[in-house]
Amino acid sequence: MRRLVGQALSPANPSEARTASLDICERKTRSAFCFLSAFIGVHPRLAFLSATAANSATIPLYPVKVRCLFTLFACAACAQMSELPRTIRQGNTLRIQGSASAVAARMNDRTIRLFPQGSGSLGLMPVPADQKPGEYKLDLLDKDGVSVASSSIQILDSHFPKQNVVIGQSIAELKPSPGETETVTAFRNAVSETRHWSEPLALPVRGCMTSPFGVQRYMNGKPTGNFHGGIDQRSPAGTPVHAVDGGIVKIVREWNLHGGTVGLDHGQGLESMYLHMSKLAVAEGAKVEKGDVVGYVGSTGRSTAPHLHWSLYVNGVPVNPRDWVQTTPCSAAKKAPAKAQSAPK
Repeated sequence: MRRLVGQALSPANPSEARTASLDICERKTRSAFCFLSAFIGVHPRLAFLSATAANSATIPLYPVKVRCLFTLFACAACAQMSELPRTIRQGNTLRIQGSASAVAARMNDRTIRLFPQGSGSLGLMPVPADQKPGEYKLDLLDKDGVSVASSSIQILDSHFPKQNVVIGQSIAELKPSPGETETVTAFRNAVSETRHWSEPLALPVRGCMTSPFGVQRYMNGKPTGNFHGGIDQRSPAGTPVHAVDGGIVKIVREWNLHGGTVGLDHGQGLESMYLHMSKLAVAEGAKVEKGDVVGYVGSTGRSTAPHLHWSLYVNGVPVNPRDWVQTTPCSAAKKAPAKAQSAPK
């Protein structure tokens, strides 16, 4: 974990001294005096001062009043800071914490909302499964769209495998029901104000995982151009399917492709969807709690056998559920004794 900081530069001029001194703070100290030089930056002398403060309890040459100002400025600077990982894999989610003045976050061409959480703010930044690996800049933005803090994030290649799905011709030729695609798109893009979720989420069923998130899908040997946007869990027909967390029921539909479907809005950009169910147990508009039964495992829609496909969406983007819950691949489950899953009974 690290603090949100600017890129380190050589302190050849005052503006470069500001960011260079932040780097010194990062590596040597969290002293309030050290942070000051990054935000005042009137003269390169301050960059030297911050390094001195890292190794000394007193700061010579400056009177008490000036040192008090140092502390005040430092407090304002620290308030913008947040902790983030240095790297993240394709398909995972950045949990972003900022100050109360930060109302949005931007990375690459995507901007997401931050919501008030206690004395600060919190938001979820999705990393798409097909995001090109490399280094990206993340900015926290105030209400005027001005960056109040930034960090460099390295996105790593998840090396998603390929998977061929063999299905009958009649199932392969299924077309979406009228409004099916549009309803799912609208559901994914909606962001509600109230948070109903907390980590960790719970597994909706206990079965092992037959197909992971992100695999490049082939159908009957032909590439579809799509990746698997959720995970599949093995489970007998009729098994209760549980909500991974609390939320509001937004979708209860029987569709051609998705089959029996329930969509839950967990609030502030997090949503879940459960597909191919044989029976649906909730109504649109209802409020559910973590562990409530929302339906029963089936094989409806484009499906060849009973199982549960479920997806997580973060601000409209499919993300890897295994970044939020623990589940065991069926191949691994065969090699070791079964372990208790986190799904409710």
